Amino acid sequence: MPLVFEEAHAAPDKKKVNEEYFVLSNQGATAVSAAGLHVIVGRPGKRGSVMGQIDPGFVLQPGEKILILSGIPGRQAQGTPPAREGVRTYYLFQREGLLKGSGTILRFAMNQVDVARLTYDREAPNGIKTEIAERKE
Repeated sequence: MPLVFEEAHAAPDKKKVNEEYFVLSNQGATAVSAAGLHVIVGRPGKRGSVMGQIDPGFVLQPGEKILILSGIPGRQAQGTPPAREGVRTYYLFQREGLLKGSGTILRFAMNQVDVARLTYDREAPNGIKTEIAERKE
């Protein structure tokens, strides 16, 4: 998948939705449009719930990153959104956080096919559980 989640950060307070964010990058060789992708949240072994659709979306050029925030811009009660110099921001307009603890699976999908996926791990430095296949010896 050319779209890869590089970071996931849950809000320290469930009312501070603007402080929950994800960094998504295009690691492919061509531009990728996120328009129309479904945002799906679930737990391991469960189907997941569609939380919304990315509309109008954004286009990521090869090597480009975007900061995706769960909240609504301008809502001070939802906390202070982070900013990264040189990185665009996109809001998902959610009323509550998407990350419900370690093990939460966040997927961006088109026609039931995952385009980007992460499993949240509160203890990981970047907030993403790494899936390393173990070799049998």
